[in-house]
Amino acid sequence: MTRYKIIVEYDGAGFVGWQRQDNGLGVQQALEIAIGAFTGEAATVFGAGRTDSGVHALAQVAHFDLSADLSVYNVCEAMNYHLKEQAVAVLNATIVDEEFHSRFSATGRSYEYRITNRRAPLVLQRGYSWQQRGDIDTDAMHEAAQVLIGKHDFTTFRATNCQAESPVKTLNRLDVERHGEDIRVLVQARSFLHHQVRNLVGTLMLVGRGKWTTEDLAAALAARHRTAGGETAPACGLYLSSVSY
Repeated sequence: MTRYKIIVEYDGAGFVGWQRQDNGLGVQQALEIAIGAFTGEAATVFGAGRTDSGVHALAQVAHFDLSADLSVYNVCEAMNYHLKEQAVAVLNATIVDEEFHSRFSATGRSYEYRITNRRAPLVLQRGYSWQQRGDIDTDAMHEAAQVLIGKHDFTTFRATNCQAESPVKTLNRLDVERHGEDIRVLVQARSFLHHQVRNLVGTLMLVGRGKWTTEDLAAALAARHRTAGGETAPACGLYLSSVSY
């Protein structure tokens, strides 16, 4: 068997998420269908992260095994040919040893959340950014965000149905940057809780609007209860940007 590692870009709007599910098409399933179409093999594709419905990926990492000995060029070309009706593209493929696992070998995952701060309706970015009208203090958001860096109990920022064994995670990076009307929230950690990034963004928006202070954010973290945090930002603004090994 040969193990292939692939880098995948996708528009999450038309999928039920990364994972194969019964209620619609997942990105994982779309990739498996494409592999089966040109190899005849029922390969299982393992991803580095299980993105939710509507969440996009700039560089999701996945792997699968094939009994056929194919070049990485042919794997990329064949998969993209059979994915041409889907909003998914295989950007790169490499052959890795059998000890590599896209999820368990990962040492870090990076996400970016995109916000567009303008009054006019979104046209080109509709479905790909969270629109916010009015004044947003991104400097205050960035300053407040630094109290969340490090190892904490993030119960306040996890989904109520999160299945993680522990709410304790370590955030290595949480930056808020502005480029004109475009705001980016950049987050990096080894792993994340369900909805953690979206809940962080929704809560930081309270700071940006002047409704909360840094102290309020610290108190919400310490409360360790979902109701102490802000809203869950919509999935359309979230992108899995990279995975490190």
